[in-house]
Amino acid sequence: MDSRSRVLTTLEHKEPDRVPFDLAGATNAGIHVIAYQSLLEHWGDPRRAKVEAIISQKAVVHEDILDRLKVDSRKANPSTKITERLQHKVKSDKQHTYFRDSWGIKWAKPKKGGLYYDIRENPLSSKFSKADIDDLTPPSLYAKDQLADFRERAKVYRDKGFAIIVGGTGGGIFEWACWLRGYKNFFVDMLARKSLAERLLRKILEHKLRHYRQVLNELGDLVDIVAEGDDMATQERLMISPDLYRRMIKPLHIELFKEIQMYAGKRIYIHFHSCGAIRELIPELIEAGIDALNPVQVSARGMDTKQLKKDFGRDITFWGGGVDTQHTLPKGTPEQVRAEVKRRIDDLAPGGGFVFSAVHNIQPDVPAENIIAMWESLKKHGSYQ
Repeated sequence: MDSRSRVLTTLEHKEPDRVPFDLAGATNAGIHVIAYQSLLEHWGDPRRAKVEAIISQKAVVHEDILDRLKVDSRKANPSTKITERLQHKVKSDKQHTYFRDSWGIKWAKPKKGGLYYDIRENPLSSKFSKADIDDLTPPSLYAKDQLADFRERAKVYRDKGFAIIVGGTGGGIFEWACWLRGYKNFFVDMLARKSLAERLLRKILEHKLRHYRQVLNELGDLVDIVAEGDDMATQERLMISPDLYRRMIKPLHIELFKEIQMYAGKRIYIHFHSCGAIRELIPELIEAGIDALNPVQVSARGMDTKQLKKDFGRDITFWGGGVDTQHTLPKGTPEQVRAEVKRRIDDLAPGGGFVFSAVHNIQPDVPAENIIAMWESLKKHGSYQ
C-alpha cells in the first residue's frame, strides 16, 4: 500500500496496513525551526534549518528526512513563497523584529528569546465602519509561475504515491476577524454590531474563495486534502457559544467547504484545524462538512481520545492527538513519550480514521530524543497487520 492509498483508506474509516504519519504536510502538523535544527544535529546532519512559515517559525523539512521518517503526506503549495514575500517587509526596533501583513496586522517577535511572531496591532481596533472594512486589502493571490510550480510539485508527489494537501490562506474566517478587530472587540461586535461583523466575515470568506478557486482550478485534479481551520476554543472552553457559531460562522464554513468541492471538481477531504476544548462543536463541524479534525488537543478539557473515538469516530478522522506537545513531548522521558504514543494509537486507530501527528507543531523545547522516541513508538505500535 502506498502512502496515498494509506491516507485515503483511513479517511474512509477503513484500516490500512499501518497508521499514516503526517509531518509538515498539514498546516499545523509541522516542527519549529529550533526543534528541527536539534534533530538534524542529533543525527550529525550539517545542514541548517530554514524557516518555512514566518509567523509560527515552522521549519522546511528536507525531502530526504520526510522519506527517512516514512511520512505519508506532502503539501503542494509551499508556504515558503509567502514567507519569502513577508521577509522583505521585516523591520527592526530595539526589542523586536516586526512586519505588517497585507491586511495591516502588525506581527512582532522579541529579539531576545523570541520564538514566534505574535499580533501587536489590530488594524480595525479603533475604527469599524463599512468603509473601513471595504478598504482592507486581502493578501494577493499567486502568480502564474507560482501556480505552475505548485502543479509541478503536486505532480511529482502524486507520481511518488503521496497524499497531497493544499493549505489555506492563513487564519480561519472567525479567527482572522478577531485578528483584524481584536478578540474583545469582535466578541462584542457579533452581538452588538451584527451587520458589521457579518460584513467583515464575508470579506474574509470571499478572499478564501478566490484563493481556492485559483489554486484548485489549476491543480485540483492532483489534490486529495484541503487543510482549513478556525480556532474557536481556549484550553478550557469555547470562545463563542454553539448557538452563535450556528448563526454566524457555520453557514460560512458550509459555503466554503461546498465551494472547495466544486472548484476541485471531485471528492476533496476537508482537514479542519481547531485548537483547544472544541468537543462541543464537533457535531456542528461534522454537519458543516469536515472530514478530519486537527490537532486533537488532548490536554484540553473534554478532549479525551478514547471518548472522542467512541462518540465521533464513525464520522470524522482524527488527524493528530498522537502525543501531547504541551507536557509529554517536551518534558517527558523517551519512555513516557513511547507509552503515550501507544495509548493514543490504541484509542484512535481501531477501524481506521486516525492519521498520526503530534498535537500541533512540534515546539522548540522538544528534545531530539523525544521526537525519535515518538516515531519509533509509532513504527512499533502503528501496524494493523
